[in-house]
Amino acid sequence: MSFCKFSTEIIANSKVDIDNIFFEEFLPYAPEECVKVYLYGLYLAKNNLEMDNTFEKFAKKLNMNELDLESAFRYWEEQGLVQVLSTYPIQVLYKPLKDIISGTRLFKSDKFESFNMQAQELFRGKREITKTEYGEYYDFLERTHMEQGALLMIMNYCIESKQKAVGYNYILTVAKSWAKDGILTVKDVEEKLCQISGTFAKLETILAALGIKRNSFIEEREMYQKWTDGMGFDDSTILFVAKSMKKKGGCEKLNGLLEKYFMLGLMSEVEIKSFVENKDKLFDLAKQINKNLGLYYESLDSEVETYISPWLNLGFEEEALKELSVYAFKSSIRSLENFNSLVQKLYKLGILTLQSLHEYLNSVVSNDEQIKKVLTLLGLTRRVNSFDRESFKVWTNEWNLSQDIIEYAASISEGKLSPFPYLARLLASWHEQGVKTVDQAKKLSPKPEPRPLVSDVKGRSYSKQDYQAMISSIDEVEL
Repeated sequence: MSFCKFSTEIIANSKVDIDNIFFEEFLPYAPEECVKVYLYGLYLAKNNLEMDNTFEKFAKKLNMNELDLESAFRYWEEQGLVQVLSTYPIQVLYKPLKDIISGTRLFKSDKFESFNMQAQELFRGKREITKTEYGEYYDFLERTHMEQGALLMIMNYCIESKQKAVGYNYILTVAKSWAKDGILTVKDVEEKLCQISGTFAKLETILAALGIKRNSFIEEREMYQKWTDGMGFDDSTILFVAKSMKKKGGCEKLNGLLEKYFMLGLMSEVEIKSFVENKDKLFDLAKQINKNLGLYYESLDSEVETYISPWLNLGFEEEALKELSVYAFKSSIRSLENFNSLVQKLYKLGILTLQSLHEYLNSVVSNDEQIKKVLTLLGLTRRVNSFDRESFKVWTNEWNLSQDIIEYAASISEGKLSPFPYLARLLASWHEQGVKTVDQAKKLSPKPEPRPLVSDVKGRSYSKQDYQAMISSIDEVEL
């Protein structure tokens, strides 16, 4: 018995480290009871719990009989993770998982005798299977519990598909992928191959459109399954895209195009055809917007996919986007990202057409001119800012005060120490008293000295400040 040891409380609050390889290569294929046994045994072994580390207490803890418990350890012994040192009393030695990875596992010589012979025959003398390769097959079969016949069928499928003596890494890549999908028996593989064979004729037609005159590879069949079952494209749409490539790029380029159309929500032949036919127009629009913003990009594909196409899908008119880019440039917006923020704010306001854009921007300029008149009456010569606009919005929209009342109040507030706050307080007082006309306001306030009102601007032409006012007003809209 150890002189010094941890208390059971410390042990209960400590951690047991487990190599990731256990979760990736062993746990998915192991019986549930066996996983429980392995993990609890590892916990006891690493914490050296002498009081609880008996076969009887182990079985009682997991609510298992001793025979099932021994069978579980025998399972892990076959997997190479433990070694049963003795049976009466039973002793189990946990082995490092790194030894499993480095290929130190031993297999019964007669267990794979038939498999060895059939596997070698599949290569028809094109090459010899090495001892290392056999070990990889054995290890895979033991970990996944795939039937030997199922792996032999996968090997034959890979060899016939490639029309050459493929390497074992390629075979095991396919086998592992199928195993993860639960394909572990001969029947499972037969169903998978039957499913794949049903796509041969369709895929061959697509390959022919790409200028490929050979049997399809496994990777191409997997792509086809992704295009149809995964993304939802029908065969006619895939064939249309393949023909549009003019026999350039092969399946990899076709895969890239279908992924792009999928991301854009273009799933039918009609939608894709319309997109392709309008692509030149999209590029022209991108060039014009870039020019207006003072930008230049050698390749416009990313811009069209990221910005132009989504903007048009939102319902924006092309001319509205062009016009807005002019306003944006004059307001110092010089990047697509910032311009996109502006576009999104207009979308939230429902301004999608050129006419609605003109109406809105004119209203912004007109509104700023009214505010500017008020500031002039206050004796202030600064530019209109966002605080002015917000205050003016409250006075007119929420308090329903007319422009005449506001200008009259401004004429009274001129000359005060802080004219704008004075104006705000005066208008708030009138609002509380229900003032609706200038005459009512005059009865509640001293008559101001006569001052000429600033006349409205007719036949206006927009300055840079006007444009900045337009854009800053839009910028105040929260996304």
